[in-house]
Amino acid sequence: MSGRTHARACPERTCVGCRERAAKSDLLRIVVIEGECVPDPRGTLPGRGAYVHPALVCLDLAVRRRAFQRAFKAPGPFDTEALRHRVEQVTP
Repeated sequence: MSGRTHARACPERTCVGCRERAAKSDLLRIVVIEGECVPDPRGTLPGRGAYVHPALVCLDLAVRRRAFQRAFKAPGPFDTEALRHRVEQVTP
């Protein structure tokens, strides 16, 4: 055992929209439920998650680039209406 103390590393994830890495806490986790992209702000829903900044620019990029299809390894298209509504509420 070394004498160094390790500060707990802050987990990072990549935004599927802008492709920038950010702290997991700064991103919104998204899961697919019955073909719909659903926001999972508490990070407790089961299944594969994708992360996006809670900003319309990143959400639009993710939709345009078909990033959700790649992230969820499913053909899609996915309904992103509820997700868009959530991001609009969060964005000032």
